[in-house]
Amino acid sequence: MKNRLRVLRAERKWSQADLAAALGVSRQTVNALEIEKYDPSLPLAYRIARLFGQPVEQIFVDEAVPEAKDPTILAG
Repeated sequence: MKNRLRVLRAERKWSQADLAAALGVSRQTVNALEIEKYDPSLPLAYRIARLFGQPVEQIFVDEAVPEAKDPTILAG
């Protein structure tokens, strides 16, 4: 699953350890999310979205779903 986690973290000048502490996960989990080796659970995805003040859909995109490639389809 594609995500903007690294960009959002960098904009705030947070280390992976800082983000991990804020989310209650390990730094290794943050790394795995950023390199797209791990998809977050739904509760973790919502914690991330709340932390960054953005909808889940603006942080994570499931490219296997055609609608996810074009967010305007969902707006209809």
